[in-house]
Formats: sequence, C-alpha cells, structure tokens
Amino acid sequence: MSDALGHTSPGGRNLIQIRGLRKAFGDLEVLHGISLDIPEGETTAIIGPSGAGKSVLLKHIVGLLRPDEGHIHAFGTDLATASEEELYAVRRRMGMLFQDGALFDSMTVGENVEFPLVHHSPDMSEYDRRARVEAKLRLVGLPGFAERLVSELSGGQRKRVGLARAIIMEPQVVLFDEPNSGLDPVTSSAIDNLILDMKRALGITFVIISHDIVGTVRVADHVAMIHDGSIEEHGPLASILRSENPIVRNFFSRSLILPEITDEVARLPEHR
Repeated sequence: MSDALGHTSPGGRNLIQIRGLRKAFGDLEVLHGISLDIPEGETTAIIGPSGAGKSVLLKHIVGLLRPDEGHIHAFGTDLATASEEELYAVRRRMGMLFQDGALFDSMTVGENVEFPLVHHSPDMSEYDRRARVEAKLRLVGLPGFAERLVSELSGGQRKRVGLARAIIMEPQVVLFDEPNSGLDPVTSSAIDNLILDMKRALGITFVIISHDIVGTVRVADHVAMIHDGSIEEHGPLASILRSENPIVRNFFSRSLILPEITDEVARLPEHR
C-alpha cells in the first residue's frame, strides 16, 4: 500500500488532512485507520467498489459523521472535535453536489440555487442574490433556467442545477457524490466536461466520490482507491493507472480496454 502522508500539491498545501480515521457501526468497522491528503486547487477522486467506505469517508469530510478515532483537519479546524459552531463555519466554505441533486421539487430552479444564500447570507439583497443565481446558472450552462420547474428538468440538468447550488456560496472546496450516477454515457461525458470547465473557471478544490472509471480518468488529478475500508493506493492519476498493485489493476481492468481510455493513458505524463 502507498502511504498518503506527505503527498502534496505542486503548490505544497494540503487543504484537508485526514489521519488515522476509524469508524464502526456496531460490530462492523467501515473505515480502518484511513490517512489521506486533499491537495488545494486540484481534483481528487476517491474511488472503489460499492461498500468500500467511500460515502462514509465523504460524510466525515463534511462533518456529518464523527470518527471513533483519528482526525480530519480542514481550514485549521479538527472536525473530529469541533463544536457545532465551528462545524457550521467550515461547512460554509464547502459546497456539496449530492448523488440525486437533492433539489426541492416544490421550488423553481432559481429558488433551489438561491436557497443557501437565503439561509446563510441574510444581509444580501434580493437583487444581488438573483444576480448571483443567474451568474452560476450561466456557469453551469443553464442560462435563463431560473423560472423553470424542477419537474421539467432532465437528469443531467438536475445535476447542473445541483452544481450551481453547490457553488453559490463561492466555496473553497466542492464535494461530489457520484456525479455520473444514473446518467447515460453522453450525459455523463457532458458532466465530466462541466467539472473540468468549473475547475478551470473557479480554480477551487474538488473531491469526487466515484466508481466511474471513465469519468475518473477524464477529470482527476489525484486518485485514492479505497478497498475494504482502507486506502489501497493514493497518488497522481498517471501513477495510479500504471500501478502494479493487483487490486488496483483489477479495478481498472474492464474500463481500460476501451479505446478512449487507453488513448488517454498513453497521453498522460508521469505526473499530471
């Protein structure tokens, strides 16, 4: 196994540091002492089979779960011991795109995107809120959608609205829970391209939970593979794709026979 400790971004700063994270539900230990660094300004994909512990790890990063042992440091705060007030302050600096978009069907698209501003920035004027909503909808490729009903949206459009809401507070970190889940290949590719566009436009840190190998190869700078609740390997995308670890190779093997993936691997430098 590779050790995640000490792996840093080119700029040298790890925005989130996880050390010795353990979590059990009853007699079942789901996370077995995970240590992982999230480099600032880059995209880290956390991959692995279903039931490996990816979503449980994500919930720890946003402070929805507390570890049994270990620490999660984000923005100078240890989420394992933070007060509710401290957790609230950290969450204001994070955006989250849920697997199903988690949109309110009773609200318009604009009201959904605006929702965090209403609750977290009460002093912002309605005019400024609406202007920011329109700006974020344009950024995700949905200009003029503010008055649309959620029921009128396709699956891919729901994901885009969810992303607009995730970035409405202009966070430093955006977390994605299976962004390609439930989408057809064409729409999945469009979402991958949107993630790449967002990274170029915003320059912020992305953390993506996924079992989609094609999407991971397209968007990730760094990859951490979880297997049975432990980090099996972690590093730059290129090194993970060239790994000799049999567990990692087996996980990637089916998708790597696709021409679009083998072509992508051939173009990758040793450090992306």
